[in-house]
Amino acid sequence: MRSVDCTTGFTLDISGSITALATPFAADGSLDLDAFGRLLDQQLEGGTQAVVVAGSTGESHFLEHDEYERLLAFAVQRVGGRVPVVAGTGEAGTAKTIATTRRAAALGADAALVVAPFYVRPTQEGLRRHFLAVADQGGLPVILYNVPPRTGCDIAPETLAVLRDHPGIIGVKEARGDAERIRAVAELIRPDFVYLSGDDGSAPEAMLAGAAGTISVVANLVPKAFRELCDAARSGDAQRTRQAAERLAPLIDALNCAPNPIPVKAGLAALGLGSAAPRLPLVELESGPALARLHETLAALAPLASAA
Repeated sequence: MRSVDCTTGFTLDISGSITALATPFAADGSLDLDAFGRLLDQQLEGGTQAVVVAGSTGESHFLEHDEYERLLAFAVQRVGGRVPVVAGTGEAGTAKTIATTRRAAALGADAALVVAPFYVRPTQEGLRRHFLAVADQGGLPVILYNVPPRTGCDIAPETLAVLRDHPGIIGVKEARGDAERIRAVAELIRPDFVYLSGDDGSAPEAMLAGAAGTISVVANLVPKAFRELCDAARSGDAQRTRQAAERLAPLIDALNCAPNPIPVKAGLAALGLGSAAPRLPLVELESGPALARLHETLAALAPLASAA
């Protein structure tokens, strides 16, 4: 799918296998840009087609102002235009979201992933005004992000149908994976508005239904395998999609043992990519059956983690 930045005229291709990057920290809790660079390199080598920096998987709300800027600037420089860099810019308030989106634009991001305002539970009219204001004033193409279990509100398909008419709103990451919502959002697809799955478990069904790709957590660990899944599903090959999904299912299940990004950080630590500890109030996955299962699953899928 092609999407046009109404501000610059630059054409973006936000589709396929897109990784919601975790943010690696060192043992002392500081940013580990060395590990982040290696994570980015592995993603590009594995065929990842876009990256999201400082989204919820990247612990965006735990980053200090200067850390956010260093992380995003580093990613833009390291990626070097090979794939789009999407910045997480959503805040609970509209003015803060606009300010963060402008910062991301100044740092070189290609688009903004804007989660529905969390905790405050706006009405559908409030959501409409919020996203339109960000699209008008933020300076970046906007991808809406709907994840009701985390935000406490749901961007209804009827609201999406209105928002997609704004030229600066180029798509939606829909994390509701139920069949009814997949069908409803798929009906809204058009050339200048993409539907991206935000749920690894239901991503195959969403892409077979017409979603342009998936913003994935598990792709942090197995970028090559997730790209293969996306390619199969987007081609409409149901059998190859099922086979690819079955290979990844044990790892996706293992990552559901605790709130994101706790398990994926434990997995990245096992791969030598930063500390397993997120920032408080999140805590490291404790030793026990869940961690053992995650390590065993990663070991069994080691060939899928390779970009070779």
